[in-house]
Amino acid sequence: MSEQGKVAFVTGASSGIGRATAQAFIRKGYAIAMVDRDEKAGREAEEELRPLGECMFIACDVSQDTAVEAAVAQTVSKWSRMDAAFNGAGIDGEGGMTADHAEAEFDRIVSINLKGVWLCMRHQIRQMLKQGGGTIVNCASTAGLVGTKGMVAYVAAKHGVVGLTKAAALEYARENIRVNAVCPGMINTPMWQRSISDEMTAQLLEGDPIGRLGLPGEIAEAVVWLCGPESSFANGTVMPVDGGFTAQ
Repeated sequence: MSEQGKVAFVTGASSGIGRATAQAFIRKGYAIAMVDRDEKAGREAEEELRPLGECMFIACDVSQDTAVEAAVAQTVSKWSRMDAAFNGAGIDGEGGMTADHAEAEFDRIVSINLKGVWLCMRHQIRQMLKQGGGTIVNCASTAGLVGTKGMVAYVAAKHGVVGLTKAAALEYARENIRVNAVCPGMINTPMWQRSISDEMTAQLLEGDPIGRLGLPGEIAEAVVWLCGPESSFANGTVMPVDGGFTAQ
């Protein structure tokens, strides 16, 4: 089903899951605001996707409220509305055990991965209230569903994203705004490739039910479905897309 004429706002759109999601939206007929703090990569992604449909890159640090407010305003100024949003911007950051994690790095991870999602949601919701509805999908993680050693800030932030999603879903359901989350498992993104060696990947996949890394496009399809009319009864859903990892 085409969503021609609708507008989507995608953060983290310069690479990985965000870029794949922007592409999936644009193929579905949406106009896309591609939001990312990496301007060079964002412009390259915009250039790549422009032949597929209408899109616009917006440089934005999602941890800064004024930047998020301006990005939403720029989107609405161009297209007059915002029908769907995917809050995919995030970092892995430096890991650490609970008693040893560096405070500054903890704050940085939470600021982007949790506070950044909240800042995006508050401005997205305000616009959706004005126009009579919309859909939001937040990017959590399997680390938002289960614990992982040595990643305390990341795990805490992603659990927080799940909580934000559920709270907002309850608050705005009667306002025709649905809020859901996807929880990707091990996905073959540039962030994964930078952080995890081939040897470590092979070790991790030994205990994975499917036995392979997921693809960014597989997450993107779940996001677009959660934003579309086919999922109209899904609200407050926290969907693992992880090859069965959290089913164990």
